[in-house]
Amino acid sequence: MRIVTSVAASLVALTILGGCSSQPQPNATDATLAAVAYRAPGPATLTLYTMVSNRTGQGGHTSLMINASQRVIFDPAGSFYADVVPERDDVLYGITPGVEKAYRSGHARSTFHVVIQTLEVTPEQAELAYQLAVSNGRVPGVFCAKSTATLLARIPGFEQIDQTFYPVKLSESFGAFPGAVTETYYENDSEDLQQGLAQGNAALNG
Repeated sequence: MRIVTSVAASLVALTILGGCSSQPQPNATDATLAAVAYRAPGPATLTLYTMVSNRTGQGGHTSLMINASQRVIFDPAGSFYADVVPERDDVLYGITPGVEKAYRSGHARSTFHVVIQTLEVTPEQAELAYQLAVSNGRVPGVFCAKSTATLLARIPGFEQIDQTFYPVKLSESFGAFPGAVTETYYENDSEDLQQGLAQGNAALNG
């Protein structure tokens, strides 16, 4: 029991620090979501974001950007917000290049960097990921990596993804798929996550 409690406590601490803290935003209306719908040009892709502590190397949050019929971010129990980015059930909509930049920038700071792994997939795989994300419902805190892994495992070709609660382990598993391209993004601003998110929100509003 002590071991289980210790693991659970560690997960809670890491996810609160990293951004996996379950702060629900009000669900947007259908009209609002339709108004911001955006698809990035180019192939269908899945992009895994992993927020990693610069001090310990441990993961604090996991999310998944899906470029299918439209581009969204499945942000389970995430903290990201922006006035121009509507949300419904832990899915962020209207992920234009500017919004994607604000998303990564909001999470990267002096204490955390962002590992961004992109994998080209078939349109059918991407669309299934999109449908699974929008039908998933809200995710409890500390389940960001596990819920993302569960979603991925339901996509043909991803059945063997590591079913883990740990963001870095999921990142390693995702990165092992042939063709995965990894980028590491750093910033050196305030360690306060909310300050970073507020700055991103202001930039998007401007």
